[in-house]
Amino acid sequence: MFKGLCFPFPALRFHRTRNLFLLHPCSFPLIVLYCFPQPENHFYICIVFVTIIMKLLYHFRSLTDRTYDRILFFCGFFLLLTESYKQCFLYFIIDQKHYDWWYFPFQLCSLPMYLCLLLPFLKRGHSKTAIYTFLQDFNLLGGVAALIVSEGFRGIHWSLTLHGYLWHLLLVLIGLFVFAGGRSDLSRMGYLRTLPVFFCSCMIAFLINILAPGHGQADMFYISPYYPSTQPVFHEIALVIGILPANLLYLFTICLGAALLHLLFSVLKKHDT
Repeated sequence: MFKGLCFPFPALRFHRTRNLFLLHPCSFPLIVLYCFPQPENHFYICIVFVTIIMKLLYHFRSLTDRTYDRILFFCGFFLLLTESYKQCFLYFIIDQKHYDWWYFPFQLCSLPMYLCLLLPFLKRGHSKTAIYTFLQDFNLLGGVAALIVSEGFRGIHWSLTLHGYLWHLLLVLIGLFVFAGGRSDLSRMGYLRTLPVFFCSCMIAFLINILAPGHGQADMFYISPYYPSTQPVFHEIALVIGILPANLLYLFTICLGAALLHLLFSVLKKHDT
């Protein structure tokens, strides 16, 4: 009964004897479409684009570590250039030489800019693998979530809207590139080793939120202690249970989402082998 579902998506291969789907890793973006069967047009286009790119990325598993890190470094440098444009545009054009700390580049989706630039200088080991896995799990999750709910980077100016789409698409591609290249650790311990990276980032974000000028103008990781979360659903939760519990629940939800992605990648890898 699954043959009709498989027909439009050749990446989902049907196994006749076991009566189940054998998922090719390149089919991950299509799985997202099953989860969101009626996405906005721009999201559908992005997912189709990512699926095509994923097919290509899957053939880059034989790259040397040095070449692999250079590609990710270039991605980080591209993110740095586009973020520099965004910051200058906001400062000089939109805010008339007044810095708005709301746009300080230290959100969850900002981390690949720093991590990709750092990777070539790290020695091979658990720490470097943890960063690879973090890019695969947490930042891919952030990129997909931002593309689904894109109101946060749409509407100010067309160039910043374009920046938002390019940024979050690249985050998704980086995560898939890490997975396709086999650089991440898909074990349970591999996921657990990403948590210190996440929690350290949360601490830095929290310090920025309380130390930045403007008393609450900064909202890194959307965990400001001064007002309810601006994220959908969690804003209403904060109004009911309070700001701090809602922020902790929000961070736990991110960890849970990353864990589910990690599990999905692990299953895809097992089927591929």
